[in-house]
Amino acid sequence: MKSSLKISCALTLALLAGGASAAPIYWMDWTGSDQDPGVGFIGSGTITTPTSTVNVTYTNARGIAFYQAAGGTYYYSNGSDGPAGTSPYTSAQVDNRPPTADIVALQYAGTQSLVFSQAIANPVFAFVSLNGNGYGFDQDFDILSFGDASDGNACGYWGCGTSYKNIVTVNGKTEYQLLGTGEPHGTLRFTGTFDTVSWRSLSNEGWNGFTVGVQETAVAFCVANPTDPQCTPLNHVPEPASVGLFGLGLVGLLAARRRRA
Repeated sequence: MKSSLKISCALTLALLAGGASAAPIYWMDWTGSDQDPGVGFIGSGTITTPTSTVNVTYTNARGIAFYQAAGGTYYYSNGSDGPAGTSPYTSAQVDNRPPTADIVALQYAGTQSLVFSQAIANPVFAFVSLNGNGYGFDQDFDILSFGDASDGNACGYWGCGTSYKNIVTVNGKTEYQLLGTGEPHGTLRFTGTFDTVSWRSLSNEGWNGFTVGVQETAVAFCVANPTDPQCTPLNHVPEPASVGLFGLGLVGLLAARRRRA
Protein backbone atom coordinates (compact mmCIF):
# COMPACT_ATOMS: atom_id res chain seq x y z
CA MET A 1 0.00 0.00 0.00
CA LYS A 2 1.52 3.30 -0.94
CA SER A 3 1.39 6.47 1.11
CA SER A 4 0.41 9.87 -0.19
CA LEU A 5 0.62 13.41 1.01
CA LYS A 6 -1.53 15.44 -1.35
CA ILE A 7 -0.96 19.11 -2.01
CA SER A 8 -4.08 21.25 -1.79
CA CYS A 9 -5.11 21.81 -5.40
CA ALA A 10 -7.80 24.30 -4.49
CA LEU A 11 -5.42 26.76 -2.91
CA THR A 12 -3.16 28.41 -5.46
CA LEU A 13 -0.70 29.72 -2.89
CA ALA A 14 0.44 26.20 -2.00
CA LEU A 15 4.12 25.57 -2.58
CA LEU A 16 6.52 22.87 -1.46
CA ALA A 17 9.69 24.95 -1.33
CA GLY A 18 10.94 27.10 1.48
CA GLY A 19 11.05 27.04 5.25
CA ALA A 20 9.25 28.49 8.20
CA SER A 21 10.51 30.50 11.14
CA ALA A 22 9.95 29.73 14.80
CA ALA A 23 6.34 30.16 15.81
CA PRO A 24 3.76 28.85 18.25
CA ILE A 25 2.08 25.69 17.04
CA TYR A 26 -1.70 25.30 17.35
CA TRP A 27 -2.28 21.68 18.28
CA MET A 28 -5.20 19.39 17.56
CA ASP A 29 -8.09 19.15 20.03
CA TRP A 30 -9.34 15.59 19.49
CA THR A 31 -12.96 15.11 20.50
CA GLY A 32 -15.65 12.45 20.76
CA SER A 33 -15.08 8.75 20.13
CA ASP A 34 -14.72 6.29 17.26
CA GLN A 35 -17.18 7.11 14.46
CA ASP A 36 -16.51 3.94 12.44
CA PRO A 37 -19.15 1.24 13.13
CA GLY A 38 -16.83 -1.49 11.81
CA VAL A 39 -13.26 -2.57 12.56
CA GLY A 40 -11.75 0.69 11.36
CA PHE A 41 -11.42 3.98 13.20
CA ILE A 42 -12.61 7.50 12.41
CA GLY A 43 -11.75 10.31 14.82
CA SER A 44 -12.21 14.04 14.55
CA GLY A 45 -11.55 17.35 16.23
CA THR A 46 -10.49 20.91 15.61
CA ILE A 47 -7.41 23.08 15.39
CA THR A 48 -8.09 26.65 16.49
CA THR A 49 -5.72 29.36 15.26
CA PRO A 50 -6.01 33.12 15.89
CA THR A 51 -7.84 33.51 12.57
CA SER A 52 -9.84 30.32 12.06
CA THR A 53 -11.14 26.99 13.32
CA VAL A 54 -10.10 24.04 11.17
CA ASN A 55 -12.06 20.79 11.35
CA VAL A 56 -9.93 17.65 11.05
CA THR A 57 -10.92 14.03 10.36
CA TYR A 58 -8.59 11.06 10.82
CA THR A 59 -9.39 7.73 9.13
CA ASN A 60 -7.71 4.33 9.56
CA ALA A 61 -9.40 1.33 7.95
CA ARG A 62 -7.52 -1.17 10.10
CA GLY A 63 -8.34 0.41 13.44
CA ILE A 64 -6.06 1.69 16.19
CA ALA A 65 -4.73 0.70 19.63
CA PHE A 66 -6.51 3.44 21.63
CA TYR A 67 -7.72 7.03 21.50
CA GLN A 68 -7.40 9.77 24.12
CA ALA A 69 -9.67 12.76 23.53
CA ALA A 70 -10.52 13.72 27.11
CA GLY A 71 -7.77 13.23 29.65
CA GLY A 72 -5.53 10.25 30.21
CA THR A 73 -1.77 9.87 30.43
CA TYR A 74 0.25 12.84 29.21
CA TYR A 75 2.79 11.20 26.89
CA TYR A 76 4.37 14.51 25.80
CA SER A 77 6.04 15.05 29.19
CA ASN A 78 9.69 15.72 30.14
CA GLY A 79 11.87 18.73 29.36
CA SER A 80 10.79 22.34 28.92
CA ASP A 81 9.05 24.40 26.24
CA GLY A 82 10.37 27.23 24.09
CA PRO A 83 12.80 27.40 21.15
CA ALA A 84 15.68 26.83 23.58
CA GLY A 85 13.74 24.28 25.62
CA THR A 86 14.64 20.66 26.22
CA SER A 87 11.34 18.94 25.41
CA PRO A 88 11.58 16.22 22.74
CA TYR A 89 8.83 18.16 20.93
CA THR A 90 10.24 21.71 20.86
CA SER A 91 12.93 23.28 18.72
CA ALA A 92 13.92 26.49 16.95
CA GLN A 93 10.84 25.93 14.76
CA VAL A 94 8.35 24.71 17.40
CA ASP A 95 7.83 26.86 20.50
CA ASN A 96 5.44 24.60 22.38
CA ARG A 97 4.62 20.92 22.74
CA PRO A 98 1.04 19.54 22.67
CA PRO A 99 -0.69 21.03 25.74
CA THR A 100 -3.09 18.16 26.48
CA ALA A 101 -3.00 14.36 26.64
CA ASP A 102 -4.91 14.03 23.32
CA ILE A 103 -3.37 11.27 21.19
CA VAL A 104 -4.18 8.68 18.54
CA ALA A 105 -2.32 5.45 19.29
CA LEU A 106 -1.56 3.29 16.24
CA GLN A 107 -1.05 -0.47 16.18
CA TYR A 108 -1.30 -1.90 12.67
CA ALA A 109 0.66 -1.60 9.45
CA GLY A 110 -1.28 0.20 6.75
CA THR A 111 -2.40 3.55 5.40
CA GLN A 112 -4.21 6.30 7.27
CA SER A 113 -5.16 9.86 6.44
CA LEU A 114 -5.93 13.27 7.90
CA VAL A 115 -8.31 15.61 6.07
CA PHE A 116 -8.45 19.32 6.96
CA SER A 117 -11.50 21.47 6.22
CA GLN A 118 -9.21 24.11 4.74
CA ALA A 119 -5.58 24.24 3.69
CA ILE A 120 -3.14 24.65 6.56
CA ALA A 121 0.47 25.85 6.63
CA ASN A 122 3.52 23.85 7.71
CA PRO A 123 1.81 20.94 9.51
CA VAL A 124 3.76 19.47 12.41
CA PHE A 125 3.54 15.88 13.67
CA ALA A 126 4.37 14.97 17.25
CA PHE A 127 5.16 11.25 17.46
CA VAL A 128 5.38 9.09 20.58
CA SER A 129 7.31 5.83 21.05
CA LEU A 130 8.00 5.00 17.42
CA ASN A 131 9.92 1.92 18.58
CA GLY A 132 10.15 -0.95 16.10
CA ASN A 133 7.97 0.86 13.58
CA GLY A 134 8.16 3.78 11.17
CA TYR A 135 6.06 6.02 8.95
CA GLY A 136 6.33 6.22 5.17
CA PHE A 137 5.37 9.41 3.29
CA ASP A 138 5.56 10.29 -0.39
CA GLN A 139 6.46 13.88 0.56
CA ASP A 140 9.77 15.00 2.00
CA PHE A 141 9.88 16.29 5.57
CA ASP A 142 12.23 17.80 8.13
CA ILE A 143 12.85 16.19 11.51
CA LEU A 144 12.73 19.09 13.95
CA SER A 145 13.53 17.38 17.25
CA PHE A 146 13.69 14.11 19.14
CA GLY A 147 14.27 13.02 22.71
CA ASP A 148 17.90 12.03 23.09
CA ALA A 149 20.99 13.47 24.77
CA SER A 150 22.68 13.74 21.36
CA ASP A 151 20.55 16.78 20.46
CA GLY A 152 20.40 18.27 23.95
CA ASN A 153 16.80 17.29 24.60
CA ALA A 154 15.29 15.37 27.46
CA CYS A 155 14.25 11.79 26.73
CA GLY A 156 10.63 11.02 25.93
CA TYR A 157 8.01 9.38 28.12
CA TRP A 158 9.18 5.87 27.24
CA GLY A 159 12.90 6.64 27.08
CA CYS A 160 15.60 7.95 24.74
CA GLY A 161 15.82 7.46 21.02
CA THR A 162 17.01 9.06 17.82
CA SER A 163 15.10 9.69 14.59
CA TYR A 164 16.30 9.74 11.01
CA LYS A 165 14.99 9.85 7.45
CA ASN A 166 15.41 7.02 4.97
CA ILE A 167 14.62 7.54 1.29
CA VAL A 168 13.64 4.43 -0.69
CA THR A 169 11.74 3.44 -3.82
CA VAL A 170 8.43 1.62 -3.28
CA ASN A 171 6.40 0.47 -6.28
CA GLY A 172 8.40 2.77 -8.50
CA LYS A 173 7.78 5.85 -6.35
CA THR A 174 10.02 7.68 -3.89
CA GLU A 175 9.05 7.17 -0.26
CA TYR A 176 10.39 9.25 2.62
CA GLN A 177 10.49 7.13 5.75
CA LEU A 178 10.67 8.25 9.37
CA LEU A 179 12.72 5.67 11.25
CA GLY A 180 14.63 5.62 14.51
CA THR A 181 16.65 3.85 17.14
CA GLY A 182 15.67 3.22 20.74
CA GLU A 183 12.42 4.96 21.74
CA PRO A 184 11.91 7.88 19.33
CA HIS A 185 9.72 10.75 20.56
CA GLY A 186 9.77 14.00 18.61
CA THR A 187 8.39 16.21 15.86
CA LEU A 188 8.63 16.47 12.10
CA ARG A 189 7.30 19.11 9.73
CA PHE A 190 6.13 19.23 6.13
CA THR A 191 6.87 22.62 4.57
CA GLY A 192 4.06 23.91 2.43
CA THR A 193 0.28 24.14 2.51
CA PHE A 194 -1.92 21.04 2.59
CA ASP A 195 -5.51 19.94 3.02
CA THR A 196 -4.86 16.17 3.10
CA VAL A 197 -2.06 14.18 4.70
CA SER A 198 -1.80 10.41 4.21
CA TRP A 199 0.92 8.01 5.32
CA ARG A 200 1.48 4.37 6.14
CA SER A 201 2.69 2.67 9.28
CA LEU A 202 5.43 0.34 8.15
CA SER A 203 4.76 -2.53 10.55
CA ASN A 204 2.58 -3.74 13.41
CA GLU A 205 3.57 -2.64 16.92
CA GLY A 206 2.17 -2.69 20.44
CA TRP A 207 1.42 0.98 19.92
CA ASN A 208 2.93 4.25 18.79
CA GLY A 209 1.09 7.55 18.91
CA PHE A 210 0.76 10.89 17.22
CA THR A 211 -1.03 14.20 17.14
CA VAL A 212 -0.85 17.07 14.68
CA GLY A 213 -0.55 20.85 14.82
CA VAL A 214 -0.25 23.76 12.42
CA GLN A 215 1.52 27.09 12.25
CA GLU A 216 -1.52 28.75 10.65
CA THR A 217 -4.08 28.34 7.94
CA ALA A 218 -2.50 28.74 4.52
CA VAL A 219 -4.27 32.02 3.73
CA ALA A 220 -3.43 33.63 7.08
CA PHE A 221 0.17 32.44 6.92
CA CYS A 222 0.72 33.96 3.48
CA VAL A 223 -0.96 37.24 4.45
CA ALA A 224 1.44 37.50 7.39
CA ASN A 225 4.45 36.20 5.41
CA PRO A 226 4.00 37.42 1.81
CA THR A 227 7.71 37.00 0.99
CA ASP A 228 7.93 33.43 2.27
CA PRO A 229 8.97 31.14 -0.61
CA GLN A 230 5.78 29.09 -0.32
CA CYS A 231 3.73 32.27 -0.78
CA THR A 232 5.61 33.57 -3.81
CA PRO A 233 3.98 32.26 -7.00
CA LEU A 234 7.09 32.93 -9.10
CA ASN A 235 8.94 30.27 -7.10
CA HIS A 236 6.47 27.57 -8.09
CA VAL A 237 6.19 25.72 -11.40
CA PRO A 238 2.59 24.44 -11.36
CA GLU A 239 1.39 21.07 -12.55
CA PRO A 240 -0.35 21.34 -15.98
CA ALA A 241 -3.77 20.70 -14.48
CA SER A 242 -3.33 23.54 -12.02
CA VAL A 243 -2.00 26.20 -14.39
CA GLY A 244 -5.42 27.84 -14.77
CA LEU A 245 -6.05 27.95 -11.01
CA PHE A 246 -2.55 29.21 -10.43
CA GLY A 247 -3.06 32.08 -12.87
CA LEU A 248 -6.35 33.07 -11.26
CA GLY A 249 -4.71 32.99 -7.85
CA LEU A 250 -1.84 35.19 -9.03
CA VAL A 251 -4.27 37.73 -10.48
CA GLY A 252 -6.21 37.78 -7.22
CA LEU A 253 -3.04 38.18 -5.19
CA LEU A 254 -1.86 41.11 -7.31
CA ALA A 255 -5.28 42.75 -7.15
CA ALA A 256 -5.33 42.44 -3.37
CA ARG A 257 -1.89 44.02 -3.16
CA ARG A 258 -3.05 46.94 -5.35
CA ARG A 259 -6.06 47.51 -3.10
CA ARG A 260 -3.80 47.62 -0.05
CA ALA A 261 -1.39 50.06 -1.73
